[in-house]
Amino acid sequence: MSNSPAQKNKPHSYHVAESSIHGKGVFASRQISKGEILGTLRTTPAKTNGSHVLWITEDNKVRVHCDLRYVNHSELANACYYDTLEVVALRDIKKGEEITHDYSGI
Repeated sequence: MSNSPAQKNKPHSYHVAESSIHGKGVFASRQISKGEILGTLRTTPAKTNGSHVLWITEDNKVRVHCDLRYVNHSELANACYYDTLEVVALRDIKKGEEITHDYSGI
């Protein structure tokens, strides 16, 4: 995770649909610009691992409760999570493209 950029998020930038990567995924509803904040994760502390649990550190894990929980893994990720739990575009993302994060880099 990294520090957050100062750019504001724009509404209706993504939607959830079936993914060819895994189950459901998050897809761009419109062109998304590099550096744009897609949203902030809504979370609660998690005591155990499981579906939609994000490991911040070895001792700090959270369960994600918003649609951003469906962001799938890709080594060629186009978005990332910041320390503020904001999801930010790493590059321009085309309308209809799946939004992904490299979970091995957390």
